[in-house]
Amino acid sequence: MAVGHGNFEAMRTESIGTAYFVVPEGTGPHPGVVVIHEAYGLNDNIRDICRRLAEQGYAALGVDLFAGRNRGLCMVRMLSSWVTGNLNDSGVAELKAALGQLSQRPEVDPERIGAIGFCMGGFYATTWACTDNRLKAIAPYYGNAPRRKEALRRLCPVVGSWPEKDFTSGAAATLEIELTAAGVPHDLKVYPGSRHSFFNDTSTNYHPGAAADSWERVLAFFSQHVKGG
Repeated sequence: MAVGHGNFEAMRTESIGTAYFVVPEGTGPHPGVVVIHEAYGLNDNIRDICRRLAEQGYAALGVDLFAGRNRGLCMVRMLSSWVTGNLNDSGVAELKAALGQLSQRPEVDPERIGAIGFCMGGFYATTWACTDNRLKAIAPYYGNAPRRKEALRRLCPVVGSWPEKDFTSGAAATLEIELTAAGVPHDLKVYPGSRHSFFNDTSTNYHPGAAADSWERVLAFFSQHVKGG
């Protein structure tokens, strides 16, 4: 990434099936984060985000929701879940299984796990958290909110980031209303002048200012709600 490079050589990386796992320096057990990719899949950008989280003391698991599947059909499945309000499609089931896998690692504290996701990954992070109280906090980036608004009041703490005038930006207002009503801690922000995928520094839409500010917010929020338990 263009922001936040560190001493990646001190980390340990490995593959868990098709997933990418990074363990930070130190004995642990460490807080954990599940990292959910956007439509580009589990690529070098997502692996780099995992390493950046490890730099901050998190054991990060980059999942691969497209493994052995057709990417287009996976996207159709996700859109169908959003339209129908399905909170338990196969993608969510895979994420729940990934959290269970992460929790069983000796390097990870199972009581301190969060999730971060981008675009479809942001949608899945929010949808997943509606039905899984094991998550301590989530960080959706430019992801739609599930249509079942009553389910949003069951969410864990949320730090969300959206670009201005994006097809996902309405989720910020929806979440603001529902999380405030439920008394759920949250930090939601829409970035003027930015576009979809603004955090991805391999994208033409990369916005350095929005990326840096949102990352600082995520780290501060996760430090309180994930690291702090």
